[in-house]
Amino acid sequence: MSNHEFQETAHTPVKRKEMSRRQFLAYTLGGATAFMAGGAVLPMIRFAVDPLLEKRAGGSFVKVVEESKVKVGEPTEFKFKIHQVDAWYVSDPEQAAWIMKDDKGKIFALSPVCKHLGCTIGWNTTNANQYVCPCHGAHYTVDGKNLNVAPAPLDEYQVKVENGFVYLGEIIPNTRV
Repeated sequence: MSNHEFQETAHTPVKRKEMSRRQFLAYTLGGATAFMAGGAVLPMIRFAVDPLLEKRAGGSFVKVVEESKVKVGEPTEFKFKIHQVDAWYVSDPEQAAWIMKDDKGKIFALSPVCKHLGCTIGWNTTNANQYVCPCHGAHYTVDGKNLNVAPAPLDEYQVKVENGFVYLGEIIPNTRV
C-alpha cells in the first residue's frame, strides 16, 4: 500500500447513521397520531367493557302480595314492579304473574308470557279453566302445561313466602309439568 492510498482513506469522513429531517417528522407525527388515537379509543373500550366486569348480584326477590290473598285452585293475576339496571339505563318496569295455591297449599306463580310468540295470556277467558293466548289460540292447563299451538309450558317464577307475604324471584323453566 502506498503512502498516497493511505492518506486518501484517512481523510474520508466517517459515515454515521443519521436520521434525516423527513424520518424525524414521520416518527414524530406517527407517534403523536398513535397517542391521540389511543386517547380517543381507550375510553370507548372502557365504556363497553366496564359493565361486563361488574359482579352481577344474585337473583333478588320482590314483594308481590299478601299470602292470604292467594286463592286455592284459582289463579289470580298480580302486578308488581322490579328494579332493573341495563348497563347505564335504570328502570322500574311493571311485571305480572299468575299466582295460586295448589291442592297441597303450596304457592306457585306462572309467567303470563305465551311460549308461542310472546303474547300475554289470560285465565279462563273461554270458560274452560285454562290459560288462553288471545293472539294465536294457545291453551295451557292451570299448571302451565301446553295443550296446543305453544311448543313449551309456561315458565314459572321462583317463589318465597316470608312473614305472610309472597316474594317472586327470577323466571325459571316450569317444574310442575
